[in-house]
Amino acid sequence: MTTIRTVESRSDLRKFIAFPNKLFKGVPSYIPALNSDERKLLTDKNPSLEHCSRELYLAEKDGKIVGRVAAIINRSVNEHWNKKAVRFGWFDFIEDYEVFKALLDKVAEYGKRNGMTEIEGPFGFTDMDKECWVIDNFDARQNISTLYNPEYYIKFIERAGYDIRCKWQQYVMPANQPVPDKVARLNTLIMEKYHLRLVKVKHRKELIPYAWQFFHAINDSFKDLYDFVPMTEKEIDVYIKEYFPFVNMDFVQFVVDENDHLVGFGLSIPDLNAAYKKANGRLFPFGWYHILKAFRKFDTIDLLLNGVLPEWQKRGVHSIYYCDMNEAAIKFNVHTAYTNPQIIGNEAVKIWETQYHTTPLMQRAVFGKAL
Repeated sequence: MTTIRTVESRSDLRKFIAFPNKLFKGVPSYIPALNSDERKLLTDKNPSLEHCSRELYLAEKDGKIVGRVAAIINRSVNEHWNKKAVRFGWFDFIEDYEVFKALLDKVAEYGKRNGMTEIEGPFGFTDMDKECWVIDNFDARQNISTLYNPEYYIKFIERAGYDIRCKWQQYVMPANQPVPDKVARLNTLIMEKYHLRLVKVKHRKELIPYAWQFFHAINDSFKDLYDFVPMTEKEIDVYIKEYFPFVNMDFVQFVVDENDHLVGFGLSIPDLNAAYKKANGRLFPFGWYHILKAFRKFDTIDLLLNGVLPEWQKRGVHSIYYCDMNEAAIKFNVHTAYTNPQIIGNEAVKIWETQYHTTPLMQRAVFGKAL
């Protein structure tokens, strides 16, 4: 029989964080998260808890931990989209439908207790957290910002009567493919016509003024995407402090107008998969070394974030930063690029499919149902 209990102690939280590392030990495509990052997200240090509530649950069977899940209510998302939804995230379980159902029922119970009328996921607190499950090509390469799941997760969620609420597509492509002459000429014309330029800096601290613009640009350009809600100033401050000191400046593409206002952006990071696997959740004693080494020597990149302000869309701005990214890849002998999940039908997907030699890698989805 499966029993579910609420995470209440530090010991429970350690077990909650460690569970997927044990469940997927030896799985090539699984990338362990850093324990320190997980603790920041799942404890009161997370600024998202100003507008979110959550409970964490562990499933036990025969004296062993066999699953985990987070129940999250994001009040800002619900207000923004006029809904009453409880989210499930950090949802991992052994191949046992009883365990899966017991955990999901606990999330539903939490939602009903708080007046929610629907359940959906997998989601985190914000769109900067890992979300959406793979629904095909389950053994394909993951990256440090995406969720891994085996095929039985999808079989179980469908068996439970959940429908797909939204789909994403990921691609893989040769990063060093030549920039088409036609595209290069068109980009020059676009920049001249609209008085745009690419930001080029020599020192990392010069990026910080643009970092605030970057996250506000994400808020503006992603506002119509499924279940997105703008990040708060406190959330943005945390992301800047955590991520911008480590970015590779050659793979940051900021497009600004004549007033130095950000209108489009692309941000890529080196492939950190092998380094994160070696770290196995721990920065110390040697995890930091493997990650730092991966930042300095790499031949693969992950296209982490990209977007264009709504008022600048359909003017070709996407193409400007994609091409600069392409040229940086050629310069530094980067041969492969992987995109992050892109909602099927949006502008970025159209560009990948029409202007570059891309290969579909996998599709992802979030699921939901009424309570």
